[in-house]
Amino acid sequence: MTVQPRLTRFKEQVLSKFQIYNSIFMTLPFDAVTKTGVLLPLFHETCKKGFDKGDDPTKIVETFFHKYQARRSPQSQINLLFRFIQYIERQVVLFDAIEDAAFPVVHNMDGIGTLRSLKESTKNANQLDDLRNYLEDFKVRVVLTAHPTQFYPGTVLGIITDLTEAIKQNDLSRIRDLLAQLGKTPFFKKKKPTPYDEAVSLIWYLENVFYHSAGRIYEYIRETVYNGERPSNEVVNIGFWPGGDRDGNPFVTPDITLRVADRLKLTILKNYYRDARKLRRKLTFPGVYEKIVDLETRLYQSFTDVRYNDLTLNLLLNELENIKAALIDQHQSLYQEEVENLIDKVSLFGFHFATLDIRQDSRIHSKVFNSVVKYCLEQGKDILPKDYNELDADKQLSILAQVKGKVDYSQFEDTVVRQTLETITKIKTIQEENGEQACHRYIISNNQSALNVMQVFAMLKLLAFDSVVPVDVVPLFETVEDLTNAPDVMEALYTNSGYMEHLNSRNKKQTIMLGFSDGTKDGGYLMANWAIFKAKEDLTKVSEQYGINVVFFDGRGGPPARGGGKTNQFYASLGPTIADNEIQLTIQGQTISSNFGTLESAQYNLEQLISAGMANKLGEEALGMNSGHKDLINDLAARSYQAYQNFKQHERFIPYLEHMSTLKFYARTNIGSRPSKRSKSDKLVFSDLRAIPFVGSWSQLKQNVPGFFGLGTALSHYENSGEFDKVKALYNESKFFKTLLANSMMSLSKSFFPLTAYMAKDPEYGEFWKLIHEEYKLTKRLLLKISGYQFLMENEPAGKASIEIRESIVLPLLTIQQYALKKVQEFKKDPEADKDQLEVFEKIVTRSLFGNINASRNSA
Repeated sequence: MTVQPRLTRFKEQVLSKFQIYNSIFMTLPFDAVTKTGVLLPLFHETCKKGFDKGDDPTKIVETFFHKYQARRSPQSQINLLFRFIQYIERQVVLFDAIEDAAFPVVHNMDGIGTLRSLKESTKNANQLDDLRNYLEDFKVRVVLTAHPTQFYPGTVLGIITDLTEAIKQNDLSRIRDLLAQLGKTPFFKKKKPTPYDEAVSLIWYLENVFYHSAGRIYEYIRETVYNGERPSNEVVNIGFWPGGDRDGNPFVTPDITLRVADRLKLTILKNYYRDARKLRRKLTFPGVYEKIVDLETRLYQSFTDVRYNDLTLNLLLNELENIKAALIDQHQSLYQEEVENLIDKVSLFGFHFATLDIRQDSRIHSKVFNSVVKYCLEQGKDILPKDYNELDADKQLSILAQVKGKVDYSQFEDTVVRQTLETITKIKTIQEENGEQACHRYIISNNQSALNVMQVFAMLKLLAFDSVVPVDVVPLFETVEDLTNAPDVMEALYTNSGYMEHLNSRNKKQTIMLGFSDGTKDGGYLMANWAIFKAKEDLTKVSEQYGINVVFFDGRGGPPARGGGKTNQFYASLGPTIADNEIQLTIQGQTISSNFGTLESAQYNLEQLISAGMANKLGEEALGMNSGHKDLINDLAARSYQAYQNFKQHERFIPYLEHMSTLKFYARTNIGSRPSKRSKSDKLVFSDLRAIPFVGSWSQLKQNVPGFFGLGTALSHYENSGEFDKVKALYNESKFFKTLLANSMMSLSKSFFPLTAYMAKDPEYGEFWKLIHEEYKLTKRLLLKISGYQFLMENEPAGKASIEIRESIVLPLLTIQQYALKKVQEFKKDPEADKDQLEVFEKIVTRSLFGNINASRNSA
């Protein structure tokens, strides 16, 4: 049977159903909903026509009220705008649910990039043995982070899940009930969540999605690639940051860390228990039934009664293996596969479910370690020499590598110092309770030197461990300067005998994290991506030189500006000069729900990452770049970087974000426990800005500056010098460069400058807005010229169609937001303004953030 084009499947399964179910939503028996549902299409049409004519948001809103609702009082008008916001939020949920339901139809679950396709292609190429060999070492680790960019509360996520299932079954009665429930369910949180709340929210995805999707992947690899033999390598790992990420979040305490680890163990044991209960209904044979009943009972007791905590991971696996052996020997292997599937999951998730990473900033570590040094010297401890502070960095590194002794965290009064040290002791506690895999990585953000790493290494020894430290110390390099210096930092560590001894105990493996989000914020889109590419090449080279297997862990956000976009294509394009035994990346906020929110989407996207890794090893395509390619990208990146730096240093850059965007409203949304900026100062400083509100604010303006600014300027140099053919050749010959430009096209596709065109006339910010708009037009024109496309994302019609529908849904919301922002600006300039009215319009801006962010799915 012929498979229809993806765009056709999208229109039939998504667009048509959205139109049908949206009409049902409009007819719900709620007076407010009915009236709003009638008026919203009129407002949408007014917005569309208004922007086509060049009207500003204020005129559009006023035109609508004058034409259709002239008798409304000012208060009644405000009430209707709030109802529009609420209605659009629910339209976005409906569209999310329909897309989720259609995922396995719109996406070919057996197509290119899936495990089935990978297995068949390697079989046809007589490479199955190579595939098995590579899969013995290769891993994909997705790390769910504590950076929420998703505004849905748990109640709404539950409705999306149920609505998705009802849509799959075309259950109209159930859909109608769920839409009614959606109409009455609040969408915003009245108070900020705690880090533990965030952890519980993300554990839902582990329990209901990853447990099954990763299990299916492991089962498929075992059955079809290894012919039923269980591979020694689990292939898929899950990481977890909520409860362990202390960087910039004072609310993550040692107690929270321990509670999250306990919750992870509790959840995985409950999942095993549910599977054991299902097996009990099937394994009713003599000699087997008693075993599964006993195992089910022990699993239940393991999380309900503290007196029964003697069930170990090895014991659980041994019991399951015994049951499997009995089925094979005595019962013709009946239901053996079901037992195998549970063994697969226990092999994957152990008693930890996901690895809880600990993270803190190097500047905090320096403060903490200085306190430790001071304490040791004052107490006369012989842990460190008395002249330690006077020694140069090289001598300090040597001393820290061999440090011995013990320090008690309770002796320190400063809260940050005490809690940082106590957290280290919790790593050991968690390993003892849940196994080493439960917590074995300590990430140092803003890492700038080898000393940053060795201070943490020394504290791990002084607080929790002795000569052998069962923890991977992971430096995170973020700024362009730090990425450039990273190879020298690692060489200083590799030439340190004490640290090398540690790496030998860790199977000669060093994990290095690279930050796309802060890299882009610091250096612009092209330079950040190129600096990370070059750093990976250089770090691969220096690591190989010292016999170290380097693993790169990418700190990625949702949008291309933060390392998101077509992630699997990025990994498939890296080529042979970058270590690729593992793919590790952060998944956060909207990207968790949009790419890994259902069993099908999670399995599909995990398989795409596995296949991307295998493509580098098995593919015959020459992915490496020659020196000419690299010189050209290097020059483009340098030109782009300079343009972005000039832009950042513009006198209106910070004031524009502060006064013309939604930046300061992010802190009011209560979506995350972490403060929206690093310092407590009232003054906005660029270095204090978090990447999420920074990128998100540009997204709310529909300008998406971090995803393109500087790229057009860099490309225009080659057009102006008559050498544009060089850039076109690079695009056609380098898969890496083509992927970068494709992701930038996505950023441009989600931009809509008519929304803020009124700013061009602003006496303060008009010229700055024009500067951004000119770069946007330049970049768009030159990307179309390079690619040969008639319009952006021409090669991804289904993805483009999805973006267009989402952007259309939120067009009225964006208009309302800009209308309210303009009112806020006017009120703040008027000393006699009504403060109550100011508060109302600020509330409109804050509420409008929700739907805009949710609709974009990867905007922050």
